[in-house]
Amino acid sequence: MKTLLVLEGGGLRGIYTAGVLDVLMKNKIKVDAIVGVSAGALFGMNYLSNQHGRVLRYNLEYLNDKNYFGFSSWIRTGNIMNEDFCFNKLIYELDPFDFETFNKSKTEFYCVVTNVDTGKAEYVKIKDIENDMEYLRASASMPFVSKMVRVKNKKYLDGGISDSVPIKWGLKNGYKRIIVVETRVKEYRKKKSSFPYKLFYKNYPKLVDTLKNRYKVYNKTKDYIEALEEENRVFVIRPSQYVKIGRVEKNKDRVQEMYRLGVKDCTASMSSLKKYLK
Repeated sequence: MKTLLVLEGGGLRGIYTAGVLDVLMKNKIKVDAIVGVSAGALFGMNYLSNQHGRVLRYNLEYLNDKNYFGFSSWIRTGNIMNEDFCFNKLIYELDPFDFETFNKSKTEFYCVVTNVDTGKAEYVKIKDIENDMEYLRASASMPFVSKMVRVKNKKYLDGGISDSVPIKWGLKNGYKRIIVVETRVKEYRKKKSSFPYKLFYKNYPKLVDTLKNRYKVYNKTKDYIEALEEENRVFVIRPSQYVKIGRVEKNKDRVQEMYRLGVKDCTASMSSLKKYLK
C-alpha cells in the first residue's frame, strides 16, 4: 500500500511544515512519495536530503538579508525571492544542500507548478534536483511579485494558484495512505478577492480565471480533506492554533514560534500517525 506525503505552501507559513518534517525525520517515518507545493516543495526537499534543522537554520540566519527574499529583492530583481541567492549561493555555499543524498533516495518527489497559458496545475517528478531546480523555483514563484519561470518552452508560476493541497492528485494516482501537512488552522477558508488580476495578466485569460476562482477551489479542497479525515482515509497535521505570520515574514520570533508549533503538533500526533500507517 503506497504512502504519500502532501505538503501545502504558504511562504514563511511553511516553516510550520519544516517543524513537522524534522519530527518525521527523527521518527524515521518513510513514505513512497512526496508532493510539495511552493514552500512545501522547497522545504520538503530537505526531507529527502535528510538535513534535519536546515530550513529553520538558514531562514533564521538570512531572514533579514536583503539578498534573500522580500520586497527589497522584488524592487531590485523583479522577484520576491532572489534567484541567485536562493537557488545558487544559499544551496551551494552558505548552507549546502545534500544533492547526493536527495538523488539517492528511493522516495519519489513531485512539485506542483501552474502553467500560465492553461491555468492548470502540472505535477512534475523531480528526478535530478540540480537539473530540475527551475521547476522548484517556479513552484514557489508567487504571482504579482515574481517573474514567470520558463522551463522547456512553457511558462510557470506558483503551484498554489491552481492546486494548493493536491489531495485529489494523490488519490487519483493510487496512494491509499496519505499524510497531509497544512499550514492554516482547520477553520480557515479563503475569501473572494476583488483584486484586478486582469491588470497583471491580461495576456493570460485562463490564468486570470484560475486566480479568480482560487478561493472556491481551495475551500472545496479543505472541505474534502476534512471529510476524508472523518473517514480515516487521510491523516492531517495542521496548526493547532493561529500564529500571526506573513508569507513574507521578517520577524524571527514569529518564525521560530511557527516552527515550534509544527514540532509540537507533529510530536503530539506521532502515536496516532503510526497507527494510521499500520
